[in-house]
Amino acid sequence: MFSGKSEELIRRVRRALIARRRVQVFKSALDDRYHGIGHVSSHDGTGVDAIPVRSSLEVAELVHPDAQVIAVDEAQFLDDGIVDVISALADRGARVIVAGIDMDFRGEPFGPMPRILALAEAVDKLHAICMVCGNSATRNQRLVNGEPAPYESPVVQVGGHESYEARCRRCHDVPSAGRYQIDLLTALQAEPAEARVLTIDSLRKRA
Repeated sequence: MFSGKSEELIRRVRRALIARRRVQVFKSALDDRYHGIGHVSSHDGTGVDAIPVRSSLEVAELVHPDAQVIAVDEAQFLDDGIVDVISALADRGARVIVAGIDMDFRGEPFGPMPRILALAEAVDKLHAICMVCGNSATRNQRLVNGEPAPYESPVVQVGGHESYEARCRRCHDVPSAGRYQIDLLTALQAEPAEARVLTIDSLRKRA
């Protein structure tokens, strides 16, 4: 979040419209922030009209046969079928633009995004700025009353500045009782020796 992904999608959609391409924009109906569910908006307020959808099936049903450019925002909230839908659209010659968050607040792969990233011809991975140290941020820190949300919290929770901060790997914190109680003897069996050092370092960070 806060990396400019929706802003970049909007920029590409507008360029396609200037080029007189037939464009359709879809977004997850879960995201009703800013200008509502019928609009793709960036955090700075720019936006374009979009069709809200709750599933990949709706995208397949609503996409126009003559659409030349199809954009999908917040793809992480859609089901895994969206991968097959956008692949089919690309196979028929459409240009498909997808924006989404690749990791959830836990720092784990989010929904269909890993498969989308693997199958895409080109990937632009945008980074925000860590709100703690100012380095490049790759994680989303969910906050509850100003404190890090526990690992057991629901994966999907739509929110903005009031609920999330951009964080780097070092400053990202997901507390959970017992989650990292790993058997050290098992961890030390990792090979080669370099892997042992990485494992120990990662355990120390999470202790």
